[in-house]
Amino acid sequence: MIKQQVCGTVFGVILNDTVSVQKIGSLEEAPYKGAPKAPVLYIKPANTRVGCGSVVSLPAGADSVEVAATIGLVMGRAAGRLAAGNALASVAGVVLAADLSLPHTSYYRPAIREKCFDGSLPMTSVKPLADLAGLTLATEIDGQVVDTRSLNDLIRSPAKLLADVTEWMTLSQGDVLLVGVRYMAPQAKAGSTVRISAEGLGSLNFTLVEGVAA
Repeated sequence: MIKQQVCGTVFGVILNDTVSVQKIGSLEEAPYKGAPKAPVLYIKPANTRVGCGSVVSLPAGADSVEVAATIGLVMGRAAGRLAAGNALASVAGVVLAADLSLPHTSYYRPAIREKCFDGSLPMTSVKPLADLAGLTLATEIDGQVVDTRSLNDLIRSPAKLLADVTEWMTLSQGDVLLVGVRYMAPQAKAGSTVRISAEGLGSLNFTLVEGVAA
């Protein structure tokens, strides 16, 4: 295992799996009026990042949160205009991550409050790059498996995603690119213990607690 923590910017991506596209329905109608032609990115800032074993306080007034299991590609060097055929050569390792989000139906503005609250991105330390094709992620809430997903359902594979993102922006050493989260992921409530696992990558564990008003 590579004993290091993420130190760069974390980028997430939505609509990169077939299940999410099926759930959201037609992208040709309002409010979208057309499927995206490039990866749809968002940022999880530094305040969101916490490690394995953390206790995550939900924002005051929130009693549940969506738990989206994913994998993050950790850049080993600065990289721009990568080709899909060798894009993963720029990756130093991977992290297991749980991208937490308050349930919302926002269409016309970024969901910053919902996705960027403190502690909303539990992650493991960086692990050696593994064969991600067909990797299955399991989500357990209070000891019960509530969801499994295979990376075979990605619309853009990790290498293709890296190539498409770096076509127009440079990723720096230490940056992380999450390969995609499921739309309407399983929800967990305050008081729950969550475990994300994947064969060969171990597990990520954290606990949710009720937030306290300021």
